[in-house]
Amino acid sequence: MGEQKDKLQGKKGPLILLSFNLFIIMVGIGLVIPILPFYVELFDANAQIMGLLVAVFSFMQFLFAPIWGRLSDKIGRKPLITLGLVGFAVAEFIFAFANGLWMLFLSRILAGTFGSALMPTAMAYVSDVTSPEKRGQGMGILGASMGLGIVVGPGIGGWLAEFDLTYPFLFAGVAATIAAIVSFLILPESYPKEDRVSGDEMEETVGQFKQMKIALSSPVGFLLILVFIMSFGLANFQAIFGYYTMERYSYDPGEVGLIILITGIIGTIVQGGIVGKLIARFGEERVVTGSLLLSAVGFVIMTLAPSFVWVLITTSIFFVGNSTLRPSINSLISKLAGNRQGMVMGLNNSFLSLGNVAGPILAGTLFEWNIHIPYLFGGFIMIVGLIATNAWIRKKRVNQELSEG
Repeated sequence: MGEQKDKLQGKKGPLILLSFNLFIIMVGIGLVIPILPFYVELFDANAQIMGLLVAVFSFMQFLFAPIWGRLSDKIGRKPLITLGLVGFAVAEFIFAFANGLWMLFLSRILAGTFGSALMPTAMAYVSDVTSPEKRGQGMGILGASMGLGIVVGPGIGGWLAEFDLTYPFLFAGVAATIAAIVSFLILPESYPKEDRVSGDEMEETVGQFKQMKIALSSPVGFLLILVFIMSFGLANFQAIFGYYTMERYSYDPGEVGLIILITGIIGTIVQGGIVGKLIARFGEERVVTGSLLLSAVGFVIMTLAPSFVWVLITTSIFFVGNSTLRPSINSLISKLAGNRQGMVMGLNNSFLSLGNVAGPILAGTLFEWNIHIPYLFGGFIMIVGLIATNAWIRKKRVNQELSEG
């Protein structure tokens, strides 16, 4: 390990700054949620166009996250964190000043492209500056900042939009610019030159699906499948939650927003203050299996909730399970990634983004058949993930015993 890494071990400053950066990105993503339907109407667009604007963001993340991750293994973490924030800021300003649909699409393409530079690089940064024992806690803090950003974003967006629909995007652009400047001036580089992957050692650039196919046969392959299951489940849950509660309970946006706020805060507390302790006591593998079971239970009992209080309780159960699952999987992945933290975390983000694309599409289709099916199917997927995880753990232990024997 390089001298710079040793100096950063145990220091909280860089982790706090990274958490702030991810918080800003997720606020920028979250504040779009309540505004986008109204904003696209200014351009005489419909719900289909709005769906494409949402999808293109996740798709660009899917394409570019591994590229940024590999590049961070070559040139370091700090340049890409700063670049990601600058690019995201530019995208938000373009959206605010757009005078045509093409500018909205350009903005979302840039936001997805440059926003995807930050997440895998930040995760690799945490892997650089934390010991294996503290890595779960570090990932939990990052996850908490992301969860808090998603919770706070819609609230900020809705409030600012009361003054002007462009204000939320201007706010996100200014905040990302400030974060980029602070990162450039203050954030230390975590990945010393002597540890970096040289150009001739870098994997050749291949198609994204081919990279994912190769990754699936690697030691982290199964965990990347779990990342997809996790993000698919969360996107599946969130995509139709508003429609579900409106049709079944006749909730208005204020009631839906209150549920999202409360459950988001609960998830943030779990990721920031509890996940690290759970991993330290039980280990990542047990926490992952428990989280999958809890998420499945939350999916199913949501369809049985008879009142607002029970909707809040059942939704919270799902969010606690999902909030515990993300950092636990990330911690396991980082331990298997070796000196390819950036590349592997980039692939991690690609599987995450693919789930974010597939989840809403399938949820919307299933919702047209029956409003309960998306949640029941989500619970089924989580149970499949639980069974597969238990099989993976058993196989891993057998292999370890054979190698030790």
